[in-house]
Amino acid sequence: MAEDFLLLNPGPVPVTDEVLDSMSEPMVSHRSADFEAVYERAQDALDYIFTNSTRSGASTAEEGTSLVFNGTATMGMEAAVANLVGNGGNVVSLVNGKFGRRFARIADRYADVTRVEVEWGESIPLDAVEAAITDDTDVVTMVHNETSTGLLNPAEAVGEVAAAHDATFVVDGVTSIGGDEFKIDDWNVDIAITDSQKALAAPPGVSAMYVTERVKDRIDGETAPFYEDLDWHLRKAEQHQTPFTSAVPLFRALAVAVEDIVEETMSARIERHRRQSAAFRAGFEAMGLELFANADGETELSNTLTAVSLPEAVYGDDSDAFFDGVTARNVSISGGQAHLGGQIFRVSNMGGLAPEHIVRGIRTVGEAMADAGVDVDVEAGIEAAEAELAEEQTR
Repeated sequence: MAEDFLLLNPGPVPVTDEVLDSMSEPMVSHRSADFEAVYERAQDALDYIFTNSTRSGASTAEEGTSLVFNGTATMGMEAAVANLVGNGGNVVSLVNGKFGRRFARIADRYADVTRVEVEWGESIPLDAVEAAITDDTDVVTMVHNETSTGLLNPAEAVGEVAAAHDATFVVDGVTSIGGDEFKIDDWNVDIAITDSQKALAAPPGVSAMYVTERVKDRIDGETAPFYEDLDWHLRKAEQHQTPFTSAVPLFRALAVAVEDIVEETMSARIERHRRQSAAFRAGFEAMGLELFANADGETELSNTLTAVSLPEAVYGDDSDAFFDGVTARNVSISGGQAHLGGQIFRVSNMGGLAPEHIVRGIRTVGEAMADAGVDVDVEAGIEAAEAELAEEQTR
């Protein structure tokens, strides 16, 4: 009998039955008290997630406002840049993967952009960051957890440089917020952005932003696209509404998902994600595979997704045999993006995965590799992962 479908993509991620069921409730007006109650629930839980994303569970943020957008995090990224430098300005964008590049391409439409750019999967050099950010810099953009490569970039160190030059620090926390540490105050983050279908474990289609009080006077909604006017969004958020028609079922699903995170607690959730990512890394390496990203200096490997280099036998055009083997086992993983297609695969441990899901993911990859002609030790991989999971659970 075939095993149940297992979704290990780095977004969308598996969602609970309760989240799915919430979307089938009777429709209401987005201007009704019923909807306002849903938005308020989502805001309250997001406030907790944005400001308590530490291993200790302690708050790390000054007062701010959580917003929910009728659009994915790319909308939030553009909204942040357009509301801060819509009339032109100077932006420094850090790029070591697809989503850092996306942030820079968004900024190109509104400002003069200086890129601190390295090869995808390499660490951002802090000396280059220090050289690029000056007193003339208005905004610094950075992806905290680069989903395309599996690297966790040094937000704290970059935030210190931005703060020293009074530059607004805008951070894409799409695959870290809700799954790993994210210290808004300690890292001098002014605006943080995340997506529903990543570590928040909700369906795709909406996203969230945390706007600190200290940055609100820098926002100019008149310079932004009409739909992304943050002044307007902030005003409506005080009434637990959005400026325009809201995706009511998706807001309901998000409210349930983020309330589940509050119940688990961020400290427990962070430790669980770190334990599972360590098991993925240990399992793949014991099997004989090589991790893709190069963590150096203050850069670390991601704790919510793992990127692995494809061996020579299944590299490039030959990778179909491996991915077909994964699919045949009723598991979904992701390949590389853009020029990394056919060079790497990526697996996620975001959301509510159990230890047995991690082990199944490692077994599936190993068996698919073997079927495609790659000499791997599947049992060694499984044993290493199980040992990591068991060791971490006793700490």
